[in-house]
Amino acid sequence: MKELLLYMARQLVDKPEEVSVTERESGGELVLELRVAPGDVGKVIGRGGGIAKDLRAIVRSSAPVGKRVNVEIVDK
Repeated sequence: MKELLLYMARQLVDKPEEVSVTERESGGELVLELRVAPGDVGKVIGRGGGIAKDLRAIVRSSAPVGKRVNVEIVDK
């Protein structure tokens, strides 16, 4: 799932070399923290949060059955 999120985010931004994803567990849920260059944050969020919503849906659908996954977009 981490690799999938990395791939998708790198396709959206101007500075793909600055994209990173870290994994952490929080309350039985896997949280993927997506970090991009400050100028690229809007590109992974999209108008009205549409792209972020789609990224989350794709990552959740690729999770194993019974595993909860969330994507958080954080500032560097």
